[in-house]
Amino acid sequence: MSNRLRIGMVGYKFMGKAHSNAYRSLPMFFPDAPLQPEMSVICGRNEQGVQAAARQFGWSESITNWRDLVKRNDIDLVDINAPSNAHKEIVIEAALHGKHLFCEKPLALSLADSRDMLQAAEQAGVNHMIGFNYRFSPAVQLAKQLVESGRLGKIYHFRAFFLQDWIMDPSFPLVWRLQKEVAGSGSHGDLGAHLIDLARFLIGEFHEVIGMSETFIKQRPLATEMSGLSSKRSTEANAPMGEVTVDDATLFLARFAGGALGSFEATRFAAGHRSTNSFEINGSLGSVRFDFERMNELEVYFTQDEEGVQGFRRVLATDPAHKYSEAWWPAGHTIGFEHTFTHEMLEMLSAISEERQPSPNFHDGVACQAVLEAVERSIKERRWVSIEEM
Repeated sequence: MSNRLRIGMVGYKFMGKAHSNAYRSLPMFFPDAPLQPEMSVICGRNEQGVQAAARQFGWSESITNWRDLVKRNDIDLVDINAPSNAHKEIVIEAALHGKHLFCEKPLALSLADSRDMLQAAEQAGVNHMIGFNYRFSPAVQLAKQLVESGRLGKIYHFRAFFLQDWIMDPSFPLVWRLQKEVAGSGSHGDLGAHLIDLARFLIGEFHEVIGMSETFIKQRPLATEMSGLSSKRSTEANAPMGEVTVDDATLFLARFAGGALGSFEATRFAAGHRSTNSFEINGSLGSVRFDFERMNELEVYFTQDEEGVQGFRRVLATDPAHKYSEAWWPAGHTIGFEHTFTHEMLEMLSAISEERQPSPNFHDGVACQAVLEAVERSIKERRWVSIEEM
């Protein structure tokens, strides 16, 4: 196999830019990676927009039909970061053509669709990865090491919240993320999915859940233009309105298979919180706290410290001892949101070279979708729902 992996990417906005930056950064900071990405073709529906993205991001070619992309013999991996309602069809068609797969979360609009996607990838024998980038923060990797090594003892609690405020204005337009037929769900699937994946990654599988949700703004002006998390609407007094069909906020409680208790909150109506993605783990021997707005830090507490010096300590996860950090800057020189995607793509390309499935993969996407839908069933039926039911 050549040491180049030829990438075809579907999507060119928020995540398209993040993924492109990761592919461009990987050869510079991880030159010894067993495979290196070749940014071959970028695909999007708007010809002018995707051509501009190709020039800006550094792709060799742009096209407007993803069906043409997945058939091409000069493409090895298809990266899908289009809206959620497009994931299934592209994944299944790309798998049929033997392409390795990278798909942004949530994997699909439904658990049934996500299982179909996993089946297609497994039948095709291709590598498959889902985009849960927050796993790839060095501080989160440190939390994982502390849990797995037993330093925190028996885990009792996992509490997490992902708080944003970008749609609080009632006049903010009806973007695709607020439409169930396109996004699948609102804050629950967009933000809560990350919390669910972090919980599974750090402490294990869910057993049962019970939840509640609310849509605070029921109608919004129709969008005239959308880009990433921003949008434009008509300024006319009688501009047409549309129904918001997803949740604005979802909260749920969980029991884990290992006996721990969990609490989760995802909302886009937390004023002052631009993107507060945070978790805390409490165990019999200690605790850790993480907030992505301070993503280079992990707060750590050990019960076995001497009484006079007990307390949460701030660990700056930038030393070479911390996973991925040695590739970047000297200790104390922090990294940012975009670097998590570079680490993600490194895992994808390394897994292909090593003939193993990357982590997280579509199995994790299906497991996350099962929890998401169990919470939705719980809200609808006002009861505890076991993951085994799903």
